[in-house]
Amino acid sequence: MKVVVVESPAKAKTINKYLGSDFHVLASYGHIRDLPPKDGSVRPDEGFAMDWETDAKSERQIKEIVAAVKGADKLFLATDPDREGEAISWHVRQVLEAKKALKGVEVKRVVFNEITKSAVTEAMRNPRDIHQELVDAYLARRALDYLVGFTLSPVLWRKLPGSRSAGRVQSVALRLICERESEIESFKPREYWTIAADFLTPKGALLSAGLTHLGGKKLDKFDLSSEALARDAEKKAASARYSVASVERKRTKRNPYPPFTTSTLQQEASRKLYFAAARTMQLAQRLYEGVDIGGETVGLITYMRTDGVQMAAEAIAGARAVIAEDFGKSYVPDAPRLYKTKAKNAQEAHEAIRPTDLARRPEDVARYLDRDQMRLYELIWKRTLASQMAAAELDQVGVDIAGDQHGIVFRATGSVVVFDGFMKVYREDKDDSDDEDAEKLLPDVTEKDAMERKAMRTEQHFTQPPPRFSEASLVKRMEELGIGRPSTYASILSVLQDRNYVRLDQRRFIPEDRGRLVTAFLESFFGRYVEYNFTADLENQLDDISGGRIDWKKVLEVFWKDFSGAVDETKDLRVAQVLDALDELLGPHFFPDTGSGHDPRTCPTCNAGRLSLKLGKFGAFIGCSAYPECRFTRPLTTGGEGEDEVREGPKELGNDPESGLPVSLRKGPYGHYVQLGDETTLKAEPAPAPEKGKKAKAAKAPKPKRVSLYKGLEPADVTLEIACRLLALPRLIGTHPETGKSISAGVGRFGPYVVHDGVYKSLTKDDDVLIVGMNRAMELLSQAKGRGAAGPLKTLGEHEGKPVTLHEGRYGPYVSRDGVHATLPKDVTTDAVTLEAALDLIKAKAAKGPAKPVRGRKAAPAAKAAPAAKAEAAPKKAAAKKAPAKKTAAKKAPAKKAAAKT
Repeated sequence: MKVVVVESPAKAKTINKYLGSDFHVLASYGHIRDLPPKDGSVRPDEGFAMDWETDAKSERQIKEIVAAVKGADKLFLATDPDREGEAISWHVRQVLEAKKALKGVEVKRVVFNEITKSAVTEAMRNPRDIHQELVDAYLARRALDYLVGFTLSPVLWRKLPGSRSAGRVQSVALRLICERESEIESFKPREYWTIAADFLTPKGALLSAGLTHLGGKKLDKFDLSSEALARDAEKKAASARYSVASVERKRTKRNPYPPFTTSTLQQEASRKLYFAAARTMQLAQRLYEGVDIGGETVGLITYMRTDGVQMAAEAIAGARAVIAEDFGKSYVPDAPRLYKTKAKNAQEAHEAIRPTDLARRPEDVARYLDRDQMRLYELIWKRTLASQMAAAELDQVGVDIAGDQHGIVFRATGSVVVFDGFMKVYREDKDDSDDEDAEKLLPDVTEKDAMERKAMRTEQHFTQPPPRFSEASLVKRMEELGIGRPSTYASILSVLQDRNYVRLDQRRFIPEDRGRLVTAFLESFFGRYVEYNFTADLENQLDDISGGRIDWKKVLEVFWKDFSGAVDETKDLRVAQVLDALDELLGPHFFPDTGSGHDPRTCPTCNAGRLSLKLGKFGAFIGCSAYPECRFTRPLTTGGEGEDEVREGPKELGNDPESGLPVSLRKGPYGHYVQLGDETTLKAEPAPAPEKGKKAKAAKAPKPKRVSLYKGLEPADVTLEIACRLLALPRLIGTHPETGKSISAGVGRFGPYVVHDGVYKSLTKDDDVLIVGMNRAMELLSQAKGRGAAGPLKTLGEHEGKPVTLHEGRYGPYVSRDGVHATLPKDVTTDAVTLEAALDLIKAKAAKGPAKPVRGRKAAPAAKAAPAAKAEAAPKKAAAKKAPAKKTAAKKAPAKKAAAKT
C-alpha cells in the first residue's frame, strides 16, 4: 500500500480516483502545526530555535495519517508546488518521524502544477526528496514575521494605547495607503482651460479637434490658466479661416499580454469582475482542486500561486489549435509566443495560471460551475488564449487644422483597428488611466482641404489629486516595489481591514485614523523597518535562501541584531514624546487649514486652549490643553463639512412641510441621526380616563421620531428634503405580482433593507433606500433566505440513517445532523465541504456538549412549564423568600468544606 498526503480533502478525492486502489490518499487540511502565539516560540539566543504546536483538528489528521502509514511501504508528500507546500510536507515528515511512524517507509515528495490524470501520474513516476532550501526560506519568513509581530506589537500597546498589532509586510502596505491619503489632503488643485472646435469637411462630415498651438507656439497644459486668457484665445480662433495643414498615418502593432500570474489575476479580477483578492484566490483554489464534470472530477486550471508567465509546450500547442479552429489561421502567429518571468528565483517560477485544457471552453463547463467560478474561469481562459494570438494592427491618424492668422493649430487624433488579432478575445483594463484609447474613425481629409469651423467649446478644468488605491492598483504597486509575495497579498489586505486600520469605500482604500497613528508611530521610531527598499531587499534575501545562495540563519542574525536594538531604544521613550511626534506628523490631517484665517487648533469651547492629540485608556483622541478647566474632547476625526456643527449640538435643518415640526441632525453614542420635533414642540398625549377605584395615570411623555443615518450617507450630505424622506420611512415600493402583498423599504438596526411578507433583505452599498425601485427589490428578495425559505442549501448525505445538511445561517454557513449544528471554518467554502468533513465538525461540536445558557435568561423548559408545575413551584419560592438566613448559610457551606480539606 502506498500513502499520498495532499492539503485539501477535495484534492484528495480527485487524486484518489486517478491513482486507483493501490493508493490511499488523505488530506492534511493545510498546515498541521504552527508557532504558538506566545512569547518565546522563536528563540534568537538559541540559534533561532522554534517551538511548534498542533491544535485539536490537526491532531485528528495526524492520527489518521499515522494509522494510514502503518503497514505502508511508501509515503508520497504531494502538497502544493510552492514554498508553503514544501513546508507542509516537511512538517508532516517531522511529526511522523517524532512518532516513529516511518520505520521501513520510503518518503518521497511529488509536485504537479495541475490536477489532471496525466499530470498526477507523471509526477508519481518522478518523485524527489524534500527541497530543504525552500523549507529554510519558509522558516526564515515565518521567524521574521513572528519576531516583528511579537516584538513590535507590545511596544505599540504600551506607547500607543488602543492600537492593534503590527506586521512586517502589512505595516509597509499600510504606509502606502496612508501616504497616498496625505498626498490627496495636501493636493492643491490648479486651474487650466481647453478649447475644442468642430470642423465641417468638404464632404460634409464633422471632425472634432482641440487647440494645440497659439501664436505659433505649442500650448502647455497650463498656458491657458484663466478664463481671461481662454476667452482671448477663443476670440482669436473665431476670427481665423481654416484648412488641413497635414495628415499623418502610421500603422502600429499591439502585442498581447502574457498569461496570468497570481498578481495579474488578482488585478484583473478586481477591475473586471469586482472580486476582492481573497475572493479571487478562493475561487481559483476551487477551480484548481477540481470540479465534477459529467461524473469525473477534473482540475480546470493550473496552480494559482505563481510568479511565472511561461506555459508548457503542450499547452501552447493546444492554444494554437483552438485559435485556428475558433478564429481562423490568420489569428495564429507564425511562431509560438514565449514569455519570460521576472521572478529572480527559478525555484518559484512555476508555470503561469492557465486552463488545464484550452479545448475545454467556458461554455462547455458553464453548467458545472456557479456564476463566480464561471466568470473567473472565462477570464483565465480568454487571457491564456489571447496570449498566443496574433498581434492587433491599428492605423493611428493625426490631422492638423491650421488657421490663417495668430499661428493657430487644432489637432484631431484617432486610431482605427485594421486587424483585431488578440483583441477579438481579450483587452486588459487599466487603473486610473487618463489615456483614453480613442479608437474612433476620423473623416477622410487631405492636405489643403478647406475646413469650415462650426461650434467651439471653451471649458474650465482643475487638476485632480492622485486617486486612492483600489485592490488592483495596490497589488500592482506592491509588486512593483517588491513588497511581499503575490501569494500573500490577499491575506495582507484582509488583515489591514480586520484590524480596522483601513476600510474599503467604493472599492478604494481609505486609512482609518487608527491606521494613520500606527504608521506615524512606526515612521517616527522604526523608520527603517517600514522603508520600501528595506522590505524589498529582505524579500530578495528570502529568494536567495530558497535558491541556496545564502544561509537562512545569517539573514536572521543580521536582522535581529539591528531590530532588537531599535526596540531597546524605545524602552525609555515617554508617551509624551510619542504624542509630540505624532501631533507634529498628523497635525495637517486632524487640524486642516481652511483658509479662513482661524487657527484650526483653537479650542471651540474655551477659545483659549490649544487642541492636540491625547492618549487615553481606550486609545487616542483630541483634547484641549486647558484641561481640567476645559473638558472639550472629540474623537480622532478631521471634522468634515457639517460634522463640527453636529458635534457641539443639534443642527437645525428646517421644518417638516407636513407637520410643521422642526427637523434636526444630531449625533448620539451610536452615530448620527435625524429627528422630527423635540420635547418643547411635541404635546404630551392625554392619559386615558382611569377605571373606577384606580388612580389616574400621568400624561404620556412624547418621544420624537428618530432615524439613524445609514452607512454611506454622510452628515454633510443631509438636507431637509433627505431628512424628511428618512423620517417618512418605511416607504411602500409596490405590490408583489405573485403574492399581492406589499414590498417596503426602510432602515433598521442592521441598516437599510427591503421587506416582503416578513422576509427581510439588506440593501447593498450601491443601493439607496430612498430610491430603490420594484425591479431591484424583487431581485434582492429572490436572494433572501426568509420565512418559509430557510431550508438546507443541500443535503451532503446520510449518517446512521439521518441526513447531514448544509445551511446558510445568520453567522455564516453551517452543517447539521440530528439537531447538532457546527459552523464551517472560514477557510472552507460551501461548495468544497464534504460529508466526511461535515461529520468531523459535527462530532467535535457534539463532544463539547450543549451551549451554556446566556446569563439572565430563563431556560426554555421552565419558560414553557405547565400551569400545574407552576402551582407546585409557588410554595417553594415563598419558602425561599421567608428564609434568607438559610440561603446565606448554604452559600457559605462550600467555603467551610474547602477549608476543612486544606
